[in-house]
Amino acid sequence: MQFSGKVALVTGGGRGIGKAIALRLAQEGADVAINYFRNRAPAEETALEIKSLGQRPIIVKANVGDVDELQGMIQKVNDELGGLDILVNNAASGYNRPIMEQRAKGWDWTMNINARAALFGAQAAAPIMAGRGGGAIVNISSFGSQRVLPDYVLVGASKAALEAVTRYLAVEMAPMNIVVNAVSAGVVETDALKHFPIWREQLSERIDAIAGHTPAGRIVTSEDVAGVVAWLCGPDAAMIRGQVIVVDGGFTLGF
Repeated sequence: MQFSGKVALVTGGGRGIGKAIALRLAQEGADVAINYFRNRAPAEETALEIKSLGQRPIIVKANVGDVDELQGMIQKVNDELGGLDILVNNAASGYNRPIMEQRAKGWDWTMNINARAALFGAQAAAPIMAGRGGGAIVNISSFGSQRVLPDYVLVGASKAALEAVTRYLAVEMAPMNIVVNAVSAGVVETDALKHFPIWREQLSERIDAIAGHTPAGRIVTSEDVAGVVAWLCGPDAAMIRGQVIVVDGGFTLGF
């Protein structure tokens, strides 16, 4: 197991893509800290699954958009699990609505959770990782960072910022042997889709339509994304730095 003896932190790790990532890292030997903000129950369920894999989980409540809580979370992981080697910035939020209905408060909330957290989370994690010989950081983006999607302006802008932060982190943290990249996921069937007005009705029909336009013949699963994240955290990806790896089955090639 390539992550035996390693410690990972997955923000928003209780469900969806975050859960799949947490489980994949545990399957490969890592102890895993699962962050949540509002809903503890999914985090507890994920922790039980990690424990059944023979790894040690902890659950950490924190709003990653609050720098003090973010730093406190990383310190708690270090204190309770004895270090930190892998940080996956997966937690995301935002207000999906047209531009004319957006408010400044929503902009700040979305940017802080989706982009600022990656910067200051890396800042807090870097000394711990460097003290253990290095580490890996993976930021979870989406193709809305490059493509215009309905009602996605705030999240799309925040994901574009996240990808820029990824490149800067990759360069400045390279001397500490910290590898930084991002994964941009295509359409993945998770509860997050229900937050999009256009997906609330006829969900299965829309997913079937996207699958039909995907060269791979199906939509992306959370496990597909988790596999790429795990690979980026391992030694085989050591010379990939500051890149955004698109995992969409070829869907966006047809846009």
